[in-house]
Amino acid sequence: MIEALEFEFMRNALAAGLLASVICGIMGTLVVVNRIVFLSGGIAHAAYGGIGLASYFKWPFLPATISFSLFAAMLMATVSYSKRHRADTVIGVIWALGMAFGIILIDLTPGYNVDLMSYLFGSILAVPRSDLYIMAFISVTMVFLVTYYYQDLLAMSYDEEFAKIRGVSVKKYYFGMIGMLAVAVVLVMQVVGLILIIALLTIPPFIVEKYAKSLFQMMVASSLLGAAFTVTGLWLSYRFNITSGASIIMVSGVAFLISLIVNKIRFAGSEM
Repeated sequence: MIEALEFEFMRNALAAGLLASVICGIMGTLVVVNRIVFLSGGIAHAAYGGIGLASYFKWPFLPATISFSLFAAMLMATVSYSKRHRADTVIGVIWALGMAFGIILIDLTPGYNVDLMSYLFGSILAVPRSDLYIMAFISVTMVFLVTYYYQDLLAMSYDEEFAKIRGVSVKKYYFGMIGMLAVAVVLVMQVVGLILIIALLTIPPFIVEKYAKSLFQMMVASSLLGAAFTVTGLWLSYRFNITSGASIIMVSGVAFLISLIVNKIRFAGSEM
């Protein structure tokens, strides 16, 4: 791996992967603890609507995609907060419509120069330095916001009723969390791809949830575990000349399966 870092594109890819791990470690912890994994997947897929709008109308990618994703995310947040028994159905509909809307607009775009596969698996080996600055800014912003509002997010995540008694505006923080998730998904998706975002958002927090003693520990451990998956996946992709995004996902998936086996063995041992 050391010799691979002689190339600038590998250094950029490593930096992008590590920054994505921090962003997904923080947001993924909130996603897993608040049980909104399906909602995060819905936002990620609905973002295709923004990609389609940007492509068809020749609008700047980030403003168009973030705006559309925020709109879809607020719809999902409204439903999931007020009518939770119907949330999965409505989120699934918004998920499908957003993706279909974006793909149709891309099909209708003259010249058709958008590679949808690049948004599925990303192009982490082609990350420009300008994107690294944006990701670094988002990482610092998220760390600041989560640190500043940590106690309120903690109360909302683990005991909503207690948070309301404490005077925490649960609805405001919930919508803010979903909005932050939408922005993070769009910014990271163009670098690492839709599938890798979902993997980094869910797998590291799921693995460390049973071992972490606090929300803060879970965020830190998830970020470090995501970074380990990224470094390992990039090394494997370089060593065996395979797609980097898919390699990172496979490493994450294998770790997920191992964690399930270990937990099952531990549970069986505790019953003896």
